[in-house]
Amino acid sequence: MAEALIIDAVRTPRGIGKVGKGSLADTHPQQVGATVLRALAERNELNTAEVDDIIWGTSSQTGAAAGDLGRMSALDAGYDVRSSGVTLDRFCGSGITTVNLAAASIMSGMEDCVIAGGTEMMSQTGQGISADAPRTMDRGNRRLRDRHPQPHQGVCADAIATLEGISRRDLDALAVVSQERAAAAIAGGHFAKSLVPVYREDGSLALDREEFPRPGTTLETLAQLQPAFARLIDMPLDEEGLTYRSLVRQAYPDLEIENVHHAGNSSGVVDGSAALLLASPAYAAKRGLKARARVVAMANMGDSPTLMLNAPVPAAKKVLAKAGLTVDDIDLFEINEAFAVVAEKFIRDLKLDRDRVNVNGGAMALGHPIGATGSILIGTILDELERRDLKRGLVTMCAGGGMAPAIIIERV
Repeated sequence: MAEALIIDAVRTPRGIGKVGKGSLADTHPQQVGATVLRALAERNELNTAEVDDIIWGTSSQTGAAAGDLGRMSALDAGYDVRSSGVTLDRFCGSGITTVNLAAASIMSGMEDCVIAGGTEMMSQTGQGISADAPRTMDRGNRRLRDRHPQPHQGVCADAIATLEGISRRDLDALAVVSQERAAAAIAGGHFAKSLVPVYREDGSLALDREEFPRPGTTLETLAQLQPAFARLIDMPLDEEGLTYRSLVRQAYPDLEIENVHHAGNSSGVVDGSAALLLASPAYAAKRGLKARARVVAMANMGDSPTLMLNAPVPAAKKVLAKAGLTVDDIDLFEINEAFAVVAEKFIRDLKLDRDRVNVNGGAMALGHPIGATGSILIGTILDELERRDLKRGLVTMCAGGGMAPAIIIERV
């Protein structure tokens, strides 16, 4: 089996995902995706006619983001028309999944040069954790709801924290650490290697820095925030009086959910894009491309759709088993901070050293552009492995429907 090599990784800064507030909010999704694809081609002197496929992640494939965003972004970036493209949706896990599929196609011998990545423009699609937009993952499918009730993700986060006995103060403490680490990483230039600015169609600069972080965040300021899902949990979802609380109680009839998540200890709503260039050893040698890392193992895992956010721990265990490794063999971990409880439970269940997890902050500080985040995290951990002269990193994240993809990479 051929190795899948990671040649390069780039990403845009993350802009606030709200119309009127975010610097990318009026930029076309194809243009944001084209930004990272163009950067990959230019940085690596890539002959885009030789790109076998472009595998892209976008969770909200509606409006301007519809119509195979990966292919359209490549055309916008000036790629040769022979470089094909496909766009997929594994909710938040899309950006890891695109890299995993790219690696699998190379390892199988079917492809030699594949680009993986994703784009999410949350300012344009209304995604987020807002209590003003109640929705269930089953989209009103009563048969599915009876079998696998799926509440709002924020309600799931509160339910997990209640079941695990994790306090709001502990979750807020993790959020403060995320902000502090992100601020230090930005000040230290830890993201500079991968970061590429976004320009508007008229050539003016749209965004060249992280827009979401709030470096002055403290436990005291977070304590002043009201729980985000207290009002949402009992909001009627249909004429029969269905609520998110009643959906949870189909599986946990006696659970009294404590509302502990809010805007400060949940992932930020942002816009952004990322892309990675992967190649076979033969293609890399032929074109003089220097590999930065190789893909060691990949895995997918499902878990309870009702709690929705608990699959990262079993996904991590599965990918470690595939690689024949233990947590002690991993130098750095990236677990997406969809909600503070996801990262906190991950650290506790795997008994991880906190100084090896999300060392440059996470989505609570930097934001979570859903379909792009997984690709961002793989690039982030690769940069940090190089900066610290370490060897292996593991990346995983929860995804809607109770899923988690995972990947282990190793520096070459």
